[in-house]
Amino acid sequence: MSLESEVHQKEFRNEYHKAFVNIIHTHNYIVSRANSAYKKFDITRQQYNVLRILKGQYPGYASIFLIRERMLDKMSDASRIVERLRLKGLVIREFGVRDKRSVEVTITDKGLKLLEDMQAEVHQLESLLRHIDTQEISQLNDLLDKIRAEKPHATK
Repeated sequence: MSLESEVHQKEFRNEYHKAFVNIIHTHNYIVSRANSAYKKFDITRQQYNVLRILKGQYPGYASIFLIRERMLDKMSDASRIVERLRLKGLVIREFGVRDKRSVEVTITDKGLKLLEDMQAEVHQLESLLRHIDTQEISQLNDLLDKIRAEKPHATK
């Protein structure tokens, strides 16, 4: 279905405006699908992201700072997410051995098992892109990187 029919807008100021709206609309579509998938496992997208970060550090730990730095959603409260995951038994949160002010977070066996159980669902999410061939997906990745590399223009 075309963007015009999905957002009920017949025309856009220009192709840049259309692309901007299209990116936002597509983002919301993907986020909605991801939220539905993760809800089946009683976690949020942000919690899944933290678990994936911790799995990457396993068997070691990650500080709250490292988690916050690597999270996809930079507006998330990493400390609160870690606490919710701790209450579910998916992570262990301990004060640092060398620095008592730091917090060390480790994924538990239960957290690793949850990620393993979620693999089919995550693979299904990735299949949203499977109709795009490898050359196009590579081009899409390059274009998205290029958007993020752009420095905002100063406004007067």
